[in-house]
Amino acid sequence: MRFMAIVKSSPESEAGAMPDKEILTKMAAYNDELVKNGIMLGGEGLLSSSKGVRIAYTGDKRTITDGPFAEAKELVAGFWLLQARSLDEAVEWLKRAPLEEGEVEIRQIAEDDDFGDEFTPELRERENRLREELSRKQP
Repeated sequence: MRFMAIVKSSPESEAGAMPDKEILTKMAAYNDELVKNGIMLGGEGLLSSSKGVRIAYTGDKRTITDGPFAEAKELVAGFWLLQARSLDEAVEWLKRAPLEEGEVEIRQIAEDDDFGDEFTPELRERENRLREELSRKQP
């Protein structure tokens, strides 16, 4: 099963504060452990919402709103993509994350079978082709 661990923003991350060398060193060691154990598929930190935009969709209308956005605790500061046997295993790994404050939300990633019969064999094949193309483009 794949999971996305969503690291919530803090007032500091929304202010643009970057982690210090000690935190970066701890995070690198933690990520190394995840990779060595076949758990981590990817992950990145994100810049503050002041560097982003939101797009709202209503029918054919698109509304663009520039950041920053209110409610830092509802924003995303980073993420991990994880491969684990269960949600419980993902939780156990993330309990060991070197975060001193904040919150991480863990969500299971929808797999092909989760979409049921509406995800036809043709759509599955198309999706598989896209995934293969994306994997060839990865550095």
